[in-house]
Amino acid sequence: MKNNCKTFSFTKVYKNLAKVLTDHKLAALGDAYINLAYSLAISERKGQPSGAKVKGSVLAEAFKKAGLRAHMPSRVSRHMLADAAEALIVYAWLHRRITLEECVAILQRAENPIEGFTKLLIIITDRATF
Repeated sequence: MKNNCKTFSFTKVYKNLAKVLTDHKLAALGDAYINLAYSLAISERKGQPSGAKVKGSVLAEAFKKAGLRAHMPSRVSRHMLADAAEALIVYAWLHRRITLEECVAILQRAENPIEGFTKLLIIITDRATF
């Protein structure tokens, strides 16, 4: 995901997907970003402000369904898969490969959170270039 236009001073450009997926600091930021996007999607559905936390098991399952498991080391926990999903999603947003509004719309239209995050991860992966 090469992008010459940096929005934030701390933003790094990685040479491969595996580096993004295993960045723990990026995953920490991604956790907050994902919960915001999901909360906004739920709020839109309900027609009123609502806060929600996305379970790691949801993100891990979506990560696998999006076909990204092969980019991780052989022995990883569900927690590590969820962190990888968080890191990738926020990396894509930081590098302007997806907007917060797109994320919210995708999650809002989905039948369930796993479907929504799977679709989101697939879209991001399709837009990624390393």
